[in-house]
Amino acid sequence: MLKDSVRTRAYQHAIERNPHLFEGKVVLDVGCGTGILSLFAARAGAKHVYGIECSAIAEQATAIVKENGYADRVTIIRGKVEEIDLPVAGKGVDIIISEWMGYFLLYESMLDTVIYARDKWLAPGGILLPDTATLYVAGIEDAEYRAEKLDFWDDVYGFNMQAIKKLAVGEPLVDVVEPDQVATSVATLQTFDIKTMTKEDAAFTASFELSALRNDYIHALVAFFDVSFTACHTPVRFSTGPASRPTHWKQTVLYLDGTVTLCEGETVSGTLACAPNPGNPRDLDISLSYEAAGRRGKANGAQQFKMR
Repeated sequence: MLKDSVRTRAYQHAIERNPHLFEGKVVLDVGCGTGILSLFAARAGAKHVYGIECSAIAEQATAIVKENGYADRVTIIRGKVEEIDLPVAGKGVDIIISEWMGYFLLYESMLDTVIYARDKWLAPGGILLPDTATLYVAGIEDAEYRAEKLDFWDDVYGFNMQAIKKLAVGEPLVDVVEPDQVATSVATLQTFDIKTMTKEDAAFTASFELSALRNDYIHALVAFFDVSFTACHTPVRFSTGPASRPTHWKQTVLYLDGTVTLCEGETVSGTLACAPNPGNPRDLDISLSYEAAGRRGKANGAQQFKMR
């Protein structure tokens, strides 16, 4: 992730180009990993930074902080946010920074942990970086990869393996989608305001309508997101969409059971619902329904996807 310059530079710009936000402030870095965001905050002038990390990388983060001369202003705490008593003497923190996003924005994300930290420690008037995220969807032509990933199971050395195909089509694919594969307009599924949302808001149902940009076949929907730091003097934003430089999040592809045939200007509409899995909140259950009626045929379907 450190080599993901789109992601890391966005955070660096949001922090270090806004020293007026950080000067003399107490900062919390949720899920600090190697401590890179904590170091950005310290270099931007923060009075003290607390980085919380529950994995063993916390040991390396502590060493990195010391080696770079910030041990007096950056404290790495190993443990779960929900189980830690932060030494802020009841005053809370002024800023919470976190790189919490997962695939499809919400898969294996730390959003619920950030919300918990916000409610427990963020002082009145405090800010979160980033503070908004928006999830989008579009239709794509993907015949070649669909044949390789799904249709392969129709004839495996002369045997029909539909049982495997049913499993495969229900598993979203995380991969890079080329811009020229996008064959429809883009629809907004959901915008999350991290300053005010509750963890229950991570479950949503959204309607969408996609208009064909050309005569083409739609084999799948592609989902992607952007993230914004609006509290900055000049807002900072990055996108994980096909038209942007690839990030380690790539895009998430939901293959349709059938092919939707659209002529330019025709639409496919539907509903997408997403909710954390009851057994493991960092997994996702996604429900999709869609329909289209054009000059070259009709299509409709209802599918369930599981991100595990």
